[in-house]
Amino acid sequence: MSNYTYKRVFLVVLDSLGIGEAPDADKFNDIGSNTLGHIADHMGGLSMPNMAKLGLSNINEIKGIPIQEKPLAYYTKMQEASNGKDTMTGHWEIMGLHIEQPFRVFPNGFPPELINALEEKTGRKVIGNKPASGTEILDELGEEHLNTGALIVYTSADSVLQIAAHEEIVPIEELYKICEIAREMTLDEKYMVGRVIARPFLGTAGNFTRTSNRHDYALKPFDRTVMNELQDSGYDVISIGKISDIFDGEGITKSLRTVSNMDGMDKLNETISMDFTGMSFLNLVDFDALFGHRRDPAGYGKALEEYDVRLSHVLETLTEQDLLIITADHGNDPIHHGTDHTREYVPLLVYSPRLDAGSELEIRSTFADVGATIADNFNVKMPANGKSFLSDLK
Repeated sequence: MSNYTYKRVFLVVLDSLGIGEAPDADKFNDIGSNTLGHIADHMGGLSMPNMAKLGLSNINEIKGIPIQEKPLAYYTKMQEASNGKDTMTGHWEIMGLHIEQPFRVFPNGFPPELINALEEKTGRKVIGNKPASGTEILDELGEEHLNTGALIVYTSADSVLQIAAHEEIVPIEELYKICEIAREMTLDEKYMVGRVIARPFLGTAGNFTRTSNRHDYALKPFDRTVMNELQDSGYDVISIGKISDIFDGEGITKSLRTVSNMDGMDKLNETISMDFTGMSFLNLVDFDALFGHRRDPAGYGKALEEYDVRLSHVLETLTEQDLLIITADHGNDPIHHGTDHTREYVPLLVYSPRLDAGSELEIRSTFADVGATIADNFNVKMPANGKSFLSDLK
């Protein structure tokens, strides 16, 4: 198992950090979107010295982030090839898949026939049925749920059907069973829901808190990914954050949960201190969930600067046996209309202490080039999609 170029690959997805509209943005109503550029402009410039050193502004010039004469990383941007702009599509493509049939989102709530069928099969009425934040909808409908036992159903800008219920009103096992029923119902092509999520909570009106008994019912990837190939070849695949949920546990040898971006960076540093051979795969979800969807450019900018501070320790502790890949899975421009993801290019920064200096890579026509490069590195079966850039790293 020593047939590799780099012993460890650390893949970091800055969830939703788009870097300018994609060539097909018009098909997604996303002309003019630019997540990172608009945040930097709104902030009057961003302070991200570590991402600057890697060459972030060499991809697209970002206000406050100087272009580097000698960037530490190889840099470019990637265009999404799949038909979609959601979390699962982006991550699955990064690991070598191509998605033709997009997961559906429900900006006006779920169709009446689906809700009626769910009520009939579970014996409980449904309230809500609209896009909402998980905390706000409890404030709005939690008391009604306590009084009636009706299920709180809601969605988001992602392809998710979430069901919230008080643990003392709907026992956990019943809620899980209800979610299994919903999962089965939404496998139908006319719904194509990426995930069903059980959202149990406790407390009283005005003081509800979600519990740790959340459970995700995700679609399994429709084909093998690079992670499956690594696992089957005896390599470690460590997921950090929601990666395990996105892939429904497929191809993962160890899963580390996180509660925030900073916790994610802590877990990343933990994996750097571990002795393993394979890949560590981190998703930093707060950028998307807390700031992109909520159209909060100032909060997003501050979170980016906090992440950059923590990145310094990562760069200091990587060895010549390590390869760091930083990218994103879609855009979520907080200046753009609506609250949905945006169809954008994503940045790609590739760094190792072993490399003399960075330079520009050609623009990638699919996110799957990342998966192809990781497969190439560990000499496992290459994905059908994607072109490795491993040999370009000198």
